[in-house]
Amino acid sequence: MALRHAVLAALLDGESSGYELAKTFDAGMANFWHALPQQLYLELTKMEKDGLIQGRAVIQETRPTKRLFSVTSAGLAELERFAESSAKPAFVRDDLLVKVRAVDSTSAKAVIEQLEERALIATAKIDIFERYMERQRGDADEQAFLNSGDRIGPYLTCLRGLRFEQETADWCRQTAHILRERCGANADT
Repeated sequence: MALRHAVLAALLDGESSGYELAKTFDAGMANFWHALPQQLYLELTKMEKDGLIQGRAVIQETRPTKRLFSVTSAGLAELERFAESSAKPAFVRDDLLVKVRAVDSTSAKAVIEQLEERALIATAKIDIFERYMERQRGDADEQAFLNSGDRIGPYLTCLRGLRFEQETADWCRQTAHILRERCGANADT
């Protein structure tokens, strides 16, 4: 998947500035696609040149002029082509997993601390996903929203992110517990 597909998907929610897109990537899309603001701005320029999005200037009295972007019919066609292409399996690259793999010959104490830190980060992300999903659902319960809500794609990707972070928190806590038990109170082995 190219960054452009993630940008097109984000713009389906409506017109956005580059700044607003960066916030969307930080919150609603961070669980499956990471992009720095500089990457987003560069990609927006390329996509506009390619006709996949269109931008318009909005003059602001007390702030610099900003550009708002929206998806064009060519952008929608590109998303359709992307949706029809086969999905490649995901893979994980995580330095903490390498550290756990090597824990038998390294300091378990440092790895335990990192596992506990990762569990805390995952727990914070769980809270963010839950609040975001509640806002998307409004007064509807989850099943009602999934059956009849508008634009369920963002909700479904947040649901995946929520489950990923829940599993991450559980695994980190369990692994830290196992290592503490194996190494005793010292945990320097």
